Amino acid sequence: MAIATAMAMLFVGLLLLEWFGYLTNPYIGLLLFVAIPVVFIGGLLLVPLGTWRTARQRRLHPEVPVDWPVFDLRNPHQRHVAVAVFALTIVNVLIVSMAAYGGVHYMETSEFCGQVCHATMEPEYAAHQAWPHARVECVQCHVGSGAEALIQSKVSGTRQLMHVTTGRIPKPVPSPVRSMRPARETCEQCHWPEKFHGDKTRVIREYASDEANSETMTTLQVHVGGGSRALGVGTGIHWHMNLDNQIEYVATDAKRETIPYVRMTDRDGRVSEYIVDGASPEVASAPRRRMDCVDCHNRPAHTLFASPERAVDAGIASGRLPRELPFLRREAVAALAASYPDRATGLDAIARRLGDFYRQQGGVDNRLVERAVVASQDLWSRNVFPAMQVSWGTYPNFLGHVDAPGCFRCHDDEHKTKDGRAIRQDCELCHTIQ
Repeated sequence: MAIATAMAMLFVGLLLLEWFGYLTNPYIGLLLFVAIPVVFIGGLLLVPLGTWRTARQRRLHPEVPVDWPVFDLRNPHQRHVAVAVFALTIVNVLIVSMAAYGGVHYMETSEFCGQVCHATMEPEYAAHQAWPHARVECVQCHVGSGAEALIQSKVSGTRQLMHVTTGRIPKPVPSPVRSMRPARETCEQCHWPEKFHGDKTRVIREYASDEANSETMTTLQVHVGGGSRALGVGTGIHWHMNLDNQIEYVATDAKRETIPYVRMTDRDGRVSEYIVDGASPEVASAPRRRMDCVDCHNRPAHTLFASPERAVDAGIASGRLPRELPFLRREAVAALAASYPDRATGLDAIARRLGDFYRQQGGVDNRLVERAVVASQDLWSRNVFPAMQVSWGTYPNFLGHVDAPGCFRCHDDEHKTKDGRAIRQDCELCHTIQ
């Protein structure tokens, strides 16, 4: 009873502090909603255990006289004791219920997913915080609705906890492509699949490694298009998601980079099968996956740059890296591309390399150098994680075809039907360069 009472008081006190915002550390949730309730319940279980032990002692030693208490509600003292026991029981139920609710809620936060298992999930959490889906909680994509999905996620979480405890964490952690919920349960809760987007203009800015960091600008008219069952149309890239088109494929690797077989069923029920020359005949009968959003948008909430060149170009284009500094693109890429054993060494080496270079240049604004150092360190720390063996390009992004196979997994002129029709590798199917 002393243990349970102490834990109850500690739980209520910490809960009030957490409610009023005095406790913000993500590990407080483990203490408040996991550790303390476990000890509290353990204290409660000791009460019937002690009663059982006492009864057992009495059976083993019947010669010891037993003075059984008389329970009489006419006695004011016993009434007070009964009321106190009943009230404490209600308090215990409330504490356990609040702990259970708070525990479930806490374990559904992105802070729990990304910060409690800090080193393991740091790459995914850092990428999640830097992109437009930062306000979408992890569970909205990774855990389905209902009790069954919750139980499955906790079983999976228990297995992952064992990996962390025993040090058997795969490095890098593979993308959960096999266990991801279908797009209709995730993406389509916010994004309407029949929305017609038409053409979108995209400007790509790249920079040379010369003194002026010369800019090259490419303007693409991207044919996003869309598809509508009601209107009976489907154009552009999102033709793949036309609700009247069913595209299925077979991938032979876990990352879905190698796709030897594609099957398309159109609105009239006609089936076309596209197979790469040399593929095994059994591939047509292998389990197929129906194409949806995440087959192209495979890193929508955890995007990492494919290379230091891409990261630095994006930093200069956004103004985070000052283009006024001579040779900034060259020096920043070199600093970010080097291999470092750990985070502290990497951040220090980046600052030292850029600082040493610009100290040798005359008339350089030190404020710009400091800004370049901070931005370069930030780009590196958001994309490279030595502890998890995650570096540039570890997780390919299939939205495009420059840094990863992407579109060319199927659009390669090598997937052909029996009558010779191919999935074309025609650039203007998807975009036009202006």
